[in-house]
Amino acid sequence: MHETTEDLARLQAVLDASHAAAGAHLREIITPERRLTAAQLSEQLTGMTLLVLATSTADGRPIAGPVDGIFYRGRFHFGSSPDSVRFRHIRRRPAVSATHLPGEHLNVTVHGRAEAVDASPSGDAGFRRALLDVYTPTYGDDWEQFLDSGPVYARIEPDKMFTFSMPEAGAGG
Repeated sequence: MHETTEDLARLQAVLDASHAAAGAHLREIITPERRLTAAQLSEQLTGMTLLVLATSTADGRPIAGPVDGIFYRGRFHFGSSPDSVRFRHIRRRPAVSATHLPGEHLNVTVHGRAEAVDASPSGDAGFRRALLDVYTPTYGDDWEQFLDSGPVYARIEPDKMFTFSMPEAGAGG
């Protein structure tokens, strides 16, 4: 977990405001006992988590696809090639939505703006370290060279964020 006390307070404020502004139908599904606090969410989202990230085309069509999500400092981060369709969309239209849905027991959805993050050696050292901690055990020390040679990263600055958590069937709850 990489979140500071201030990160958790900011995230909790977003979670609370999002839930308060949700429609009746969503509040019927995401009842208070099914919500995660900022601290609980940060504990759940360690390492790499798969996200489905949606961007939009110039004519407003949504395009969604999978990305590796890294939850760092209370926000989802993701990367791709600088010439990917995804980042071409983001540079022109930074509004994005993303969902982490590992199963029926957990859902995290965020709507916000993608903002560039510098993962270079002279950039955000904490985020860079988080990436190295996640990927070098799987891909080896050469992954740092890959990091320096190609991908670009962004974080989602959340306007709205919703959590849903329910024990899996047969998991004692």
